[in-house]
Formats: sequence, structure tokens, C-alpha cells
Amino acid sequence: MIEMYQKAGKIVKEVRQMAVDEVHEGMKVLTLIDLIESEIKKRGGLPAFPCNISINEVTAHYTSPSGDKSILKEGDLVKIDLGAHVEGYIADSATSVMIGSGEGPFRCGDKNYTPEKQMKMIETVNNALEVAISTVRPGCQLGKIGTAVEEYINSQGFVPVANLTGHSMSRWILHSGLSIPSVKENNPHELEEGDILAIEPFVTDGVGMVGDMKDTFIFKFLRDRPLRLNDARKLLEIIKRDYKNLPFAQRWLEEEPKIRKVNLAMRQLISSRAIYPYHVLREKSGARVAQAEHTVIVESDGCKVLT
Repeated sequence: MIEMYQKAGKIVKEVRQMAVDEVHEGMKVLTLIDLIESEIKKRGGLPAFPCNISINEVTAHYTSPSGDKSILKEGDLVKIDLGAHVEGYIADSATSVMIGSGEGPFRCGDKNYTPEKQMKMIETVNNALEVAISTVRPGCQLGKIGTAVEEYINSQGFVPVANLTGHSMSRWILHSGLSIPSVKENNPHELEEGDILAIEPFVTDGVGMVGDMKDTFIFKFLRDRPLRLNDARKLLEIIKRDYKNLPFAQRWLEEEPKIRKVNLAMRQLISSRAIYPYHVLREKSGARVAQAEHTVIVESDGCKVLT
């Protein structure tokens, strides 16, 4: 089991660095996503979820639909969130980059962002992740992790995103029960040796909360349901077979030769609550957000970073 997690972690680490090296102004978001997902497969893994490329105030859960023409522009603050699994054993990691090196300032909502401010946000979230990791050991209460992260982020003049958390993971399950906070909270649950955790603080200069946008591009199997459309029944069987409980993208299904009307089938699966749609998340005040994430395994004297 540990060897599978380590292999997935190695894949994610390599592909994350490749993405940072390749990302550039004018690049299509879909091109970057396709590159990341294909490189995971080349290295012997499979995507644990659709690669998320969330830009500026868009905070999480954006993956390109088919034909997406969105491009990366100079000054964009880009969060690259990727995961790989090997036989269901998952590694999950994220990093933030700024596109280009122009003088700015770059406008977002009612705020201006200089390159220096954005680089400080990236530095702060990377350091906040290290602060969190340094607290992880058997017996550590989850609330203490959040307290340490929030105190550090506040000391740098920013705020954490309060309603996004890290999470525990298990085989075939991306979110397996534990939430790893980035803010102070009374959570006395104690970590145990062997826990697999994805720790992911988010940093902003906004209100520190995210809300749903209307768009949904990522989904997850929930349950079997009676379905009227033959295509919907076939599609649900494919989803269960290929992705089990892991998130998937509709664009992954659109090349399925057995399904003629994927859009119609997906609508019925959503309306019948056979699958769960993840809404794209946006910082509520329209402020920009940076993210960093590693997967760790809790060991007897601390933890080991797998990604």
C-alpha cells in the first residue's frame, strides 16, 4: 500500500514541476490540462480527479470543458491542482504561479494586484503549508493545525479561506472523512500514525470565503437510480466501472463510442442525483487567491511528504 502511495506521489511531484516549467502567457487552459493529465498516464498513473486550473478569484473546481478557448494572460494568478492514483491509492498536490513578469498592476474586481503582492501571496501560502506540515504528528489535534496556519497567514497581512479545507484520503476515496482546517476551530480529533492527508491552505486579501458559481465541469458517482434514458443507464455503468468514487470530467466521457447523447444523459444523471456536480468556486469578494498543497503520511515522529 505505502509503495502505491509513494509511486503516485512521485508521479504528481514530477508532473507538477513539469507544469510549472511549461505554463506561459497565451497558453490555452485546456492545453495545460491535457498535458498534465496525459503526463500522469505516461508515468504509470491515472488522474485521481480532473486537473483544476483556477485563475485569479476563481478558487477551485475549474477544469476545462471540451473546446474551452480560455487562455492564460499576463498577470494571472494561477492555481494548478492535480492528483494521480495508482490502483486507487491517491496523491494530491497543488501550486500557484503568476503568469509573466510585467509591471502591473493587474485589476481584479475592485482591487489592484502588483507582481510583488502576488508573489508575496504565493510565498505566504507556500510557507503556510510548511507550517501546517511541521505540526503534523500522531496525537496532534486538527484544530491546532488550523490555528497555526491562520496565525501565520494573518501575520503576513492576508487571510486564509475559511470554508475550504484539506482532507484525509483512502483507497478510491479522495475525501475520506477528516477535514484539515486552515483557520482556528475547536476540533479535538487527534491524528493517528498511518493517516494519509492532503493539506491545502488558500491565501487571499479578500473576505476569506468562497461561494458557488453556476458552472459545473466535475462530477462524482453517488448512487444507482432508475433512469429513463438508455444512454444515461449506459453512462452510469461506465462511470461506476472507470472512476468508482473518484471525481471525473464530462469531457472524459464525450469520446465514449457507446453513448450518442452525452449532454442529455448527463443532465438526467444530475437531475436524478445519481451523480454529484461540483460547482466552480469563487472568492466571495472577487479577490485573488493562492493555493499550495501536499499529500503527507503521518509517521511515528511527524509526517512524510509524498508529493
